[in-house]
Amino acid sequence: MPDASDQEYIEYVTARLPALRRLAYGLCGDRDQADDLVQETATRLYLRWARIAEVEQLDAYVRTVLVRHFLDIRRRGWWRVHLFGGPPDVRSTEDRGAEERTVLRDALAKVPPRQRAVLVLRFLHDLPVEEVARTLGCSAGTVKSQTSHGLAAMRRLLGDRELAGRTGEER
Repeated sequence: MPDASDQEYIEYVTARLPALRRLAYGLCGDRDQADDLVQETATRLYLRWARIAEVEQLDAYVRTVLVRHFLDIRRRGWWRVHLFGGPPDVRSTEDRGAEERTVLRDALAKVPPRQRAVLVLRFLHDLPVEEVARTLGCSAGTVKSQTSHGLAAMRRLLGDRELAGRTGEER
Protein backbone atom coordinates (compact mmCIF):
# COMPACT_ATOMS: atom_id res chain seq x y z
CA MET A 1 0.00 0.00 0.00
CA PRO A 2 1.46 3.38 -1.02
CA ASP A 3 2.25 5.91 1.69
CA ALA A 4 0.51 9.31 1.81
CA SER A 5 3.22 11.03 -0.27
CA ASP A 6 3.02 8.37 -3.00
CA GLN A 7 -0.77 8.61 -2.98
CA GLU A 8 -0.61 12.40 -3.43
CA TYR A 9 1.81 11.94 -6.34
CA ILE A 10 -0.44 9.35 -7.99
CA GLU A 11 -3.51 11.55 -7.61
CA TYR A 12 -1.69 14.60 -8.95
CA VAL A 13 -0.21 12.88 -12.00
CA THR A 14 -3.44 11.03 -12.78
CA ALA A 15 -5.40 14.30 -12.73
CA ARG A 16 -2.85 16.17 -14.88
CA LEU A 17 -2.07 13.38 -17.35
CA PRO A 18 -4.47 14.53 -20.12
CA ALA A 19 -3.12 18.10 -20.03
CA LEU A 20 0.49 16.89 -19.99
CA ARG A 21 -0.15 14.61 -22.95
CA ARG A 22 -1.77 17.47 -24.92
CA LEU A 23 1.21 19.72 -24.21
CA ALA A 24 3.73 17.01 -25.10
CA TYR A 25 1.86 16.14 -28.30
CA GLY A 26 1.71 19.80 -29.25
CA LEU A 27 5.48 20.00 -28.87
CA CYS A 28 6.38 16.67 -30.51
CA GLY A 29 3.58 16.09 -33.01
CA ASP A 30 3.98 12.36 -32.40
CA ARG A 31 1.95 10.34 -29.90
CA ASP A 32 4.74 7.92 -29.00
CA GLN A 33 7.30 10.66 -28.45
CA ALA A 34 4.73 12.62 -26.46
CA ASP A 35 4.05 9.61 -24.24
CA ASP A 36 7.80 9.17 -23.72
CA LEU A 37 8.13 12.84 -22.82
CA VAL A 38 5.26 12.62 -20.32
CA GLN A 39 6.69 9.43 -18.82
CA GLU A 40 10.10 11.03 -18.33
CA THR A 41 8.48 14.10 -16.79
CA ALA A 42 6.42 11.94 -14.42
CA THR A 43 9.56 10.02 -13.44
CA ARG A 44 11.50 13.21 -12.74
CA LEU A 45 8.56 14.53 -10.76
CA TYR A 46 8.37 11.36 -8.67
CA LEU A 47 12.08 11.50 -7.83
CA ARG A 48 11.68 15.05 -6.48
CA TRP A 49 8.14 14.74 -5.13
CA ALA A 50 9.06 15.01 -1.44
CA ARG A 51 10.75 18.37 -2.09
CA ILE A 52 8.34 19.88 -4.60
CA ALA A 53 4.92 18.69 -3.49
CA GLU A 54 4.42 21.94 -1.60
CA VAL A 55 5.45 24.24 -4.46
CA GLU A 56 2.92 27.04 -4.89
CA GLN A 57 2.55 26.69 -8.66
CA LEU A 58 3.08 22.97 -9.11
CA ASP A 59 1.40 22.87 -12.54
CA ALA A 60 3.77 25.56 -13.82
CA TYR A 61 6.73 23.66 -12.36
CA VAL A 62 5.71 20.42 -14.06
CA ARG A 63 5.04 22.19 -17.35
CA THR A 64 8.53 23.71 -17.11
CA VAL A 65 10.10 20.28 -16.54
CA LEU A 66 8.27 18.86 -19.57
CA VAL A 67 9.13 21.73 -21.93
CA ARG A 68 12.77 21.92 -20.88
CA HIS A 69 13.14 18.17 -21.27
CA PHE A 70 11.64 18.47 -24.77
CA LEU A 71 14.14 21.20 -25.69
CA ASP A 72 17.01 19.17 -24.22
CA ILE A 73 16.03 16.11 -26.27
CA ARG A 74 15.89 18.23 -29.43
CA ARG A 75 19.36 19.61 -28.78
CA ARG A 76 20.79 16.11 -28.39
CA GLY A 77 19.18 14.75 -31.55
CA TRP A 78 17.73 11.60 -29.92
CA TRP A 79 14.37 12.42 -31.54
CA ARG A 80 15.85 11.51 -34.94
CA VAL A 81 16.06 7.82 -34.00
CA HIS A 82 13.20 5.87 -35.56
CA LEU A 83 12.64 2.30 -34.45
CA PHE A 84 10.25 1.45 -37.28
CA GLY A 85 10.23 2.20 -40.99
CA GLY A 86 6.79 3.79 -40.93
CA PRO A 87 3.77 4.42 -38.77
CA PRO A 88 1.46 1.52 -37.96
CA ASP A 89 -1.57 1.04 -40.17
CA VAL A 90 -4.34 2.54 -38.08
CA ARG A 91 -7.84 2.86 -39.46
CA SER A 92 -9.91 5.71 -38.09
CA THR A 93 -13.23 7.31 -38.83
CA GLU A 94 -13.50 10.37 -41.04
CA ASP A 95 -12.64 13.47 -39.07
CA ARG A 96 -13.62 16.86 -40.33
CA GLY A 97 -10.70 19.22 -40.06
CA ALA A 98 -8.17 16.40 -39.81
CA GLU A 99 -6.40 17.57 -42.96
CA GLU A 100 -6.06 21.11 -41.61
CA ARG A 101 -4.71 19.82 -38.29
CA THR A 102 -2.24 17.60 -40.15
CA VAL A 103 -1.02 20.49 -42.29
CA LEU A 104 -0.72 22.71 -39.21
CA ARG A 105 1.10 19.98 -37.24
CA ASP A 106 3.50 19.38 -40.16
CA ALA A 107 4.26 23.09 -40.43
CA LEU A 108 4.74 23.37 -36.66
CA ALA A 109 7.22 20.47 -36.81
CA LYS A 110 9.36 22.52 -39.22
CA VAL A 111 9.61 25.48 -36.84
CA PRO A 112 12.73 25.46 -34.61
CA PRO A 113 12.07 23.71 -31.25
CA ARG A 114 12.27 26.79 -29.04
CA GLN A 115 9.90 28.77 -31.29
CA ARG A 116 7.61 25.72 -31.43
CA ALA A 117 7.58 25.53 -27.62
CA VAL A 118 6.65 29.21 -27.42
CA LEU A 119 3.85 28.85 -30.01
CA VAL A 120 2.43 25.74 -28.34
CA LEU A 121 2.50 27.29 -24.87
CA ARG A 122 1.13 30.66 -26.00
CA PHE A 123 -1.54 29.61 -28.47
CA LEU A 124 -2.48 26.00 -27.81
CA HIS A 125 -2.24 26.24 -24.03
CA ASP A 126 -3.17 29.92 -23.78
CA LEU A 127 -0.40 30.87 -21.36
CA PRO A 128 0.59 34.51 -20.86
CA VAL A 129 4.00 35.74 -21.97
CA GLU A 130 5.33 35.90 -18.39
CA GLU A 131 4.39 32.27 -17.67
CA VAL A 132 6.04 31.10 -20.90
CA ALA A 133 9.16 33.08 -19.99
CA ARG A 134 9.31 31.39 -16.56
CA THR A 135 8.76 27.98 -18.15
CA LEU A 136 11.55 28.46 -20.68
CA GLY A 137 13.87 30.31 -18.30
CA CYS A 138 14.14 33.42 -20.45
CA SER A 139 12.89 37.01 -20.54
CA ALA A 140 9.44 38.13 -21.66
CA GLY A 141 11.11 39.98 -24.53
CA THR A 142 12.67 36.73 -25.73
CA VAL A 143 9.27 35.05 -25.65
CA LYS A 144 7.80 37.90 -27.68
CA SER A 145 10.57 37.76 -30.28
CA GLN A 146 10.39 33.94 -30.46
CA THR A 147 6.61 34.26 -30.91
CA SER A 148 7.11 36.76 -33.72
CA HIS A 149 9.74 34.61 -35.45
CA GLY A 150 7.68 31.45 -34.99
CA LEU A 151 4.53 33.06 -36.39
CA ALA A 152 6.51 34.43 -39.34
CA ALA A 153 7.86 30.95 -40.03
CA MET A 154 4.36 29.47 -39.82
CA ARG A 155 3.06 32.16 -42.21
CA ARG A 156 5.82 31.29 -44.68
CA LEU A 157 5.09 27.58 -44.39
CA LEU A 158 1.30 27.98 -44.59
CA GLY A 159 1.15 31.08 -46.80
CA ASP A 160 -0.13 29.52 -50.04
CA ARG A 161 -2.64 27.32 -48.23
CA GLU A 162 -3.92 30.21 -46.11
CA LEU A 163 -4.37 32.47 -49.13
CA ALA A 164 -6.17 29.74 -51.09
CA GLY A 165 -8.47 29.07 -48.13
CA ARG A 166 -9.28 32.75 -47.69
CA THR A 167 -10.07 33.42 -51.36
CA GLY A 168 -11.60 30.01 -52.05
CA GLU A 169 -9.27 29.32 -54.96
CA GLU A 170 -6.18 27.17 -55.46
CA ARG A 171 -2.84 28.96 -55.89
